[in-house]
Amino acid sequence: MPIVRNLGRAASQLLQSSGCGCGVSLVPVRAIGVSPRQVASDAGFHSVTFSESDHPRVLITGGLGQLGVGLAKLLRKRFGKNNVILSDIRKPADNVFYSGPFIFADILDYKNLREIVVNNRITWLFHYSALLSAVGEANVPLARAVNITGLHNVLDIAAEHNLRLFVPSTIGAFGPTSPRDPTPDLCIQRPRTIYGVSKVHAELMGEYYHYRYGLDFRCLRYPGIISADSQPGGGTTDYAVQIFHDAIKTGKFKCYLRPDTRLPMMYIDDCLKATLEVMEAPAEALTMRTYNISAMSFTPEELAQEVQKYVPELQMSYNVDQVRQAIADSWPMNFDDSNARRDWGWKHDYDLPELVTTMFSYLGSDSRIAQAN
Repeated sequence: MPIVRNLGRAASQLLQSSGCGCGVSLVPVRAIGVSPRQVASDAGFHSVTFSESDHPRVLITGGLGQLGVGLAKLLRKRFGKNNVILSDIRKPADNVFYSGPFIFADILDYKNLREIVVNNRITWLFHYSALLSAVGEANVPLARAVNITGLHNVLDIAAEHNLRLFVPSTIGAFGPTSPRDPTPDLCIQRPRTIYGVSKVHAELMGEYYHYRYGLDFRCLRYPGIISADSQPGGGTTDYAVQIFHDAIKTGKFKCYLRPDTRLPMMYIDDCLKATLEVMEAPAEALTMRTYNISAMSFTPEELAQEVQKYVPELQMSYNVDQVRQAIADSWPMNFDDSNARRDWGWKHDYDLPELVTTMFSYLGSDSRIAQAN
């Protein structure tokens, strides 16, 4: 089984969390095989539906990325600490471990994942395990295993146990033939990265399971997500996080995208709010299974100008990474999220000025902000 051994080595080398796109974490490749998907009607377990409980019982896979940890904190405030289980295949930091329930969950281990859902009476599942764009291009077999095989396990378990399932998608689900300014919910996609292909696959499979099996599948296409809580690691939009760290530490930032590369972005609080809102939206209000969401759209040059209001000495330079630039050039410049705003009342809170002020506040630059003000 050389392919499995090679993928296992690759997983240990690439294991990390990302600060962009979907803020997710990797899972190990133990075996890429077929697991039983059918359960006898008299199977000895009790599966609780959402209607049987005051609050949903939540499982978050790939939960040690920035989005998983942030989402767990938000959901625990709303539904109670013990109703939200964070899971990953890595050891959590002490503050995460003691903040609420944590469990080991490998999305490539179908049997183990199914046991977790049954034993913990899960009713909502947020599936954040994936490899992001640049990391996925560096190891396509691993990305295919994590992003597609893992998704199939989650879909089957969610359908079998009547879960409400959320799977994030991304601007990377579009390609160079898609309309870019703006990009509507429904159009030609044709991405050219394994990450994008796997997300289109997730969108279509989720929609298929909804119509074929009645699965309550819900999906949002995230723009680039910006957060002060974690370091960037593997995504094409990560420059918009790294610039803040470098501005504070060194006063210099070298960007790997061209200064005029426009991409849709969002502050993490808006992203988490949208995720909770779409999950709580009445089923009859949803006219589609996958929605664009957006907040702002800017270029590296525009972001640098806003950052320089707080760090005037920031020296901005460019060293274009052709791989990431090609990815960015195939992505939307602006998202049309009018369907989300109409169907379930989506409305963002953070524009670019508020984003920059908030990032510096969290990263400990209050003195710079006070001086600038």
